[in-house]
Amino acid sequence: MSAESRLKELGLVLPEPFRSPTGRPYPFRWVRVRGNRAYVSGHLPMEPEGGIASALVGKVGAEVSAQQGAEAARMVALAMLGSLRRELGSLDRVTAWLRVLGMVNVAPGFRDLPQVVNGFSELILDVFGPEVGAHSRSAVGMAELPFGLPVEVEAEVEIAP
Repeated sequence: MSAESRLKELGLVLPEPFRSPTGRPYPFRWVRVRGNRAYVSGHLPMEPEGGIASALVGKVGAEVSAQQGAEAARMVALAMLGSLRRELGSLDRVTAWLRVLGMVNVAPGFRDLPQVVNGFSELILDVFGPEVGAHSRSAVGMAELPFGLPVEVEAEVEIAP
């Protein structure tokens, strides 16, 4: 089944383009295509209308639970899929997820970073399946992330022409 069909079947809605709370434009592209690769800038958890998920603010292991962090990571995956679709025209052009870097805004002593980033990975596997969706991954803790959000993820995917 195609990624676009699977997205519909799962009833998933991709958010609108990111609207920065600062109102300032950013000096980079959300998705940069070179050859058969798409490099995806770090994405944050977003609401459907394109604003940041302000209800999920804080450090995982303090203000945000590991489960809430995983839900935020799932929201990041939806935001990233929205950016990929806008750049590529269709998610069906993605032939392989190659690399994912999950960054978690952590409270001191919180160590279950993989559980948080699993929210991202599991959604990608649900949409793309085990062959296309399989990816290498790192999950690292950070002292802070933009806007105090709990998760940011960047990725690299292989694409068809």
